[in-house]
Amino acid sequence: MASYRKFAYVYDELMEDMPYPDWIRFARTAWERHGMPRTVVDLGCGTGSITIPLVNAGFEVTGIDLSSDMLSVARRKMDATPQGTRLLREGSVRWVQQDMTDWAVPEPVDAVISFCDCLNYLLKEDEIVRTFRRTYENLKPGGTFLFDVHHPNTLARYEEEQPFIWDESGVAYIWTCERDARLNEIEHHLTIFAREEEQGPGLYRRFEETHTQRAYDPLWMKEELRRCGFSQITCYADFEWVEAVDEAARIFFVAVK
Repeated sequence: MASYRKFAYVYDELMEDMPYPDWIRFARTAWERHGMPRTVVDLGCGTGSITIPLVNAGFEVTGIDLSSDMLSVARRKMDATPQGTRLLREGSVRWVQQDMTDWAVPEPVDAVISFCDCLNYLLKEDEIVRTFRRTYENLKPGGTFLFDVHHPNTLARYEEEQPFIWDESGVAYIWTCERDARLNEIEHHLTIFAREEEQGPGLYRRFEETHTQRAYDPLWMKEELRRCGFSQITCYADFEWVEAVDEAARIFFVAVK
């Protein structure tokens, strides 16, 4: 699993074009179909880019992440919102450092989400199964588990289309990939250049990050969800309520306890 260290502090700049509103829209549509929650766990919440809008919209959200650095950034972002201090004091948001394969909350919740391909960072099948089990255990009856993963073919496209280069005034990166086709696993190698204004104009700090992801057969994931006790398991493609086919980049799962 990725632990994100220095990367956490430039993550939002690098990911500013990510479609966070689309993830939130997908969740809301799923909840309209299966029951609107009051309590939500955002599993693998990162810097809170989905957690915080949900909290501001009136949900009680627990953001869980393995990285203390990511959670530190999320807390700062929450504190900087107009209602941040009050919502924290009222218990509308909690930040918890836990491993998603062994997470727990004091009371079962109405819904769990895990977006932005978080589960692809679990590199062993038993880690996926343990996460499914813990999620089932921490959901109320009728609760929903929503998550997205890369389609296996997406990793092949990453390898074919590399390298990726991104250059903005404050941060830049060079991103290359190496894929193990047998395991359907890919290593992302990032060389990041982040501007350090306090050290002088035009000075950039360089650091390296390696993140590994694995894609799983969607049919296998669906069966493992069923084995854990989930029902009404459906799959959709790329933020839309259409069948997930091989051309899909992301597969969205909706599972009901």
